[in-house]
Parts: sequence; C-alpha cells; structure tokens
Amino acid sequence: MYPKLVIDLNKLQQNLDAVADITERGGCSLMIVTKGLCADPEMAKLVAASPRVSYMADSRVQNLASYCDIAREAGKKTLLLRIPMHDEVADVIKYADVSFNSELSTIRLLNEEAAKAGKVHDIVLMIDLGDLREGIFFQREELIWDAVEEILTLENIHLHGIAVNLTCYGAIIPKNDNLSQLVRIAGEIEKRFDYKLEMVSGGNSSSIYLIDKGELPEGINNLRLGEAFLLGNDTAYETDLPGTTGDAMVLQAQIVELKEKPSLPIGEVGVDAFGQKPYYEDRGIMKRAIIAVGKQDTDLDSMTPVDPQVEIMGGSSDHTILDVTHCDKDYQVGDIVSFTLGYGGMLKTATSPYVAKEYIK
Repeated sequence: MYPKLVIDLNKLQQNLDAVADITERGGCSLMIVTKGLCADPEMAKLVAASPRVSYMADSRVQNLASYCDIAREAGKKTLLLRIPMHDEVADVIKYADVSFNSELSTIRLLNEEAAKAGKVHDIVLMIDLGDLREGIFFQREELIWDAVEEILTLENIHLHGIAVNLTCYGAIIPKNDNLSQLVRIAGEIEKRFDYKLEMVSGGNSSSIYLIDKGELPEGINNLRLGEAFLLGNDTAYETDLPGTTGDAMVLQAQIVELKEKPSLPIGEVGVDAFGQKPYYEDRGIMKRAIIAVGKQDTDLDSMTPVDPQVEIMGGSSDHTILDVTHCDKDYQVGDIVSFTLGYGGMLKTATSPYVAKEYIK
C-alpha cells in the first residue's frame, strides 16, 4: 500500500548509538524525543531496549500513553515536553513520570492530582534564555526564586531540575555563554534553597554540536535529542553528526499520471488551494508525473527525491507534481518514487493516517 514510510530500524539503531556516544562524551544523560515519528511503536521498542537512554519524551501525552508501560518496564522515565494544559493534568500524572512546566497554576493542579493518585510527580522548571518560547524569563530572576520557593512546599511535587529550549521558535543558537546562564541559575537555586537539582537540561538537537567542540558548559548534564537521533542532524548548523545516517526514513509514493504538458498554466493566475499565488518558470513542454501523496500527508519542501534527476514542481492536498523530463529512468504509471525526508516531512508522514508504514529489521 502506498504512500508508504519505510523505517529502517537498523539505521535508527546506528543513529541511537552514535548520539549516545556523543552525549556520553559530554557527560550528559540521554533523553530521546519520540514525537518526530509520532511515537512509532517499533521505534519506541528500540529506544526502550537501549541501556544508554535514561528518558523517553514526547510533546503529546497521548504518545506517552502509547509506550509508557514498555518504557517504565525498561527503567526509563517518561517525560512530557510541552507545558501541560490544565485539562490534561490527570493524564499527565498517569502517563508522565516527569513534565516540563513554567506556570505555577499548572504545577499546583499537578500537585493536587498527584495527591489523589498517591504519587509524587517530578517537574522540570523551564527557563527562557531569550528564544522566547516557554519558560520564566532569565532576566526576571526574582520570579525564578519565587517559583522555586513555592514548588518546594508542594508535598506531591518534586523539583527534578531546570531546562531551556532554544532554536525552536526564536532560532537562537545554543552557545557556551547562554547555556552558562542556565548553569549559573541552577547553582543559585542549589545555594539559595540548599537543594540538589538532578537535571540541568541544556536543550535539544541544536545543542549537541557543543560537545565535540568542547564548548558545552560544565554543569549541563542532559540533552533532549529527537532530530539528531532520527535524522542524524545537528539542528543548529544543519550538519550531519558523525556516525549517523539521514535516510533511516524513506517515503515511497506511486505515480498515478504521466503526461507531457506545458510548464506554464494557461489562463489568469490566481491563488492555489492554500491561498498562495504561485510562480511558474517557462521550461517548455515537460514530462510531468503525478504521485498520490500531497500536502495533507507531507511537507513538499522537506522532501528530497532519491533519484537526483527528479524535481518536485509543487503540489496540492493530495497530489505532488514531479518533473521527470531529464530522468535516465523511463518512469511509468504505477512506478514508485522514493524520497528522503527532513524533519517537517517526517513529522507529517508519520502522523498521517493515509501513509502506511513498513519496517526494515
């Protein structure tokens, strides 16, 4: 059945071992983020089986629910990355051993729900170092101290550590100087409250490059890796990490139409199905293949044809149009075209119910 996402579990294992080697060189525990493959069950089993992984994390509590049992049986802690919504605190307590938080009102609700469940719930307090997504802003230190002071009074909440997120919104690259602020804040918390933090998490796949450069500040003891594990990327500078491969996931789609047509649409150009006004280059008559996958299922800008002579021209919700004019292969209707994926393409194809999955073991 097509379209199909082919997941090579051997290559994922290779990537997992490679990023574990790097994080161990940096003295960091390894948190694997599973959302990029929508908590795929075979991938989750692979991660849970690794003794080098300490935490399994996702942004959706539903994804944690799908694998929390195998994670816990393997001795991993499950962690909710996205700040919890008030209406999901019961599920957070049930399925997440740890959650990232920045709002005291939410932490209070988690405390109440944990008390009902007879549990102590670990939280990690988020600090915003300037990327301007979640966290208490680092230049308002009095708010950090006030939050910690209250958190430490909550009987069913345990302050597991502090963390920062960089790159995802403001595209601020992790550096020694900004991550050193996180280490400084951690030290001040420990000093002020006579309290030992177990985790000082220095970011995601955009922070891993600092380890081999010798620039990860001492005191950072955890990294959260999703794209680095799944696609082998350092996301700060979009370089390939040593020992990894970028083709552990390949999208395969079938040609449903193959015709020679003009390269320029005929008539007045308006906006497309997504409200965008497209631009077309006159290339004369082209051999155009249509494959049965579209923007509902993938991110066209995040797909690279395995055949370098194939060019993606564009697409709509359900169709992607390819230029196969100059291909050595004589493509026919029914043939399969393969694509490696960037993060956006991987995320959408893994989430789409219309894309089948096949595993290479």
